[in-house]
Amino acid sequence: MSDKSHDELMAPDGAVNPIDTDYQVGQDNIALNIGPFGLDIHNRVFVVSGGMIALFVLITLLFRNSVGPVFSDLRNTLTSQMDWFFIGAGNFFVLVCLVLIFSPLGRVRLGGTEAEPDYTYVGWFSMLFAAGMGIGLMFYGVSEPLSHYASSFGGVVEANGVRTDWAPLGGALGNPEAAKDLGMAATIYHWGLHPWAVYALIALSLALFSFNKGLPLTIRSVFYPLFGERIWGWPGHIIDITAVVATLFGLATSLGFGASQAAAGLNFLFDIPGGITTQVVLIIGITGLALASVVAGLDAGVKRLSEFNMAMATLLMVFVIAVGPTLSIFSNVVSNMAAYVENLPALSMPFGREDANYSQGWTAFYWAWWMSWSPFVGMFIARVSRGRTVREFIICVLLIPTSVCVLWMTAFGTTAIEQLQSGYRAVVEADLPLQLFSMLEMLPFSSITSLLGIVLVVVFFVTSSDSGSLVIDTISAGGKVDAPIPQRVFWCCFVGLVAISLLLGGGLGSLQAMVVSTGLPFCIVLLLCAFSLVKGLMSEPRK
Repeated sequence: MSDKSHDELMAPDGAVNPIDTDYQVGQDNIALNIGPFGLDIHNRVFVVSGGMIALFVLITLLFRNSVGPVFSDLRNTLTSQMDWFFIGAGNFFVLVCLVLIFSPLGRVRLGGTEAEPDYTYVGWFSMLFAAGMGIGLMFYGVSEPLSHYASSFGGVVEANGVRTDWAPLGGALGNPEAAKDLGMAATIYHWGLHPWAVYALIALSLALFSFNKGLPLTIRSVFYPLFGERIWGWPGHIIDITAVVATLFGLATSLGFGASQAAAGLNFLFDIPGGITTQVVLIIGITGLALASVVAGLDAGVKRLSEFNMAMATLLMVFVIAVGPTLSIFSNVVSNMAAYVENLPALSMPFGREDANYSQGWTAFYWAWWMSWSPFVGMFIARVSRGRTVREFIICVLLIPTSVCVLWMTAFGTTAIEQLQSGYRAVVEADLPLQLFSMLEMLPFSSITSLLGIVLVVVFFVTSSDSGSLVIDTISAGGKVDAPIPQRVFWCCFVGLVAISLLLGGGLGSLQAMVVSTGLPFCIVLLLCAFSLVKGLMSEPRK
């Protein structure tokens, strides 16, 4: 493992085919000092994206009593009208990744034909997993399998000829085993190959064009094969601005979910009020912790926190497996994967869906969320993936996290479903952020495990905030990975401020609305990215 600091990118080792361009990293930047603090910002990307987000926060806070319905209508319109686009794009990204695994392009090595990995597998997996899904698994690990099971068991419900139920596909009326299989298949679909294909695609593209092609580590560089030198002008500015805005709202959405769950847990354990005020205080406090990690840097801050979080998450999952329905969990891992493979064609069908509440309310929202997160997760994964071959990269980024997600969802979902089947209805009747703690209440040492759950949410919150701030700062600094620390501090605080303003302006509904609205334009960027990636790989030497 290399000891070289990741504050600057390493030169290629071995043969590469770099792009010949006169552009210098940071040539369009403005360097200035404000008191004792230095700044080095891309004049257009930083100013336009920062100004747009600041204006949005201001409007939301000034009119917070009236923006809630607007956000709700926005989300409903986009998911109902563009669900086919999100679902179809997700399928396309999975196919591109599978083709690259089995094609000769899989032999291309990131960083040159002789490059060696900068991190061990343990450190690499910990960082990419903690950045990619942490808060979501804590928030939805119990609630989503339980929700899909209950709606599937209830079957199809119609009113005036329109389905009003939330069951995936056709449901499984009155059949507990079939409802469990369908519910878990629908859950794994949202947390398996499709989201990780989105992350793998953008991460691989960024790593290739930075480590092999010698371009700045920023989203615009990926599109050089399509736009040439024009990426240094407004076409590239628009791409990077879109990436900054999408990333920030994707992060804010996740942080809002994390704050609501942590607040619910504190209320559950200590009777601390779990309302908006507590959530805002949590966001402020955890943003402060994220600032400390941001200042510490990638290796000292994010890496250590990610490894700590993975250890604690593994401990909680092993505990649930050991004291929960152990045999059912292990047998369901196999049956759930089989159900996922069996139902995958129907679940991923973009057209002719009758289960609109599921495909639009769940799938379309998830796909927009993953896509809005993809610049952040992709750039973060790219920075820690130098030295891997394309085949190794895609297999590991697709299969390892998917396998962990399947095991996590099966452990927590099976435990909650069997509690419901045994007559414990509190787990399904609890508010969504509280369902994890309601499930843990029926297991031994519930106070300890619930406290561990809160700690996990907080630390996942911190790792997402600090690594996301590093990424946004890199994009807004024109691809510089060694930009002054005050800029990282600015973006870290900005993420927290946006999360607070969205919670005040409509709660989780407003968070979901903004993630869908920013995920849509970036989905178009990702589709173009796939073609540019293949074109770039075809010109690279293969050992």
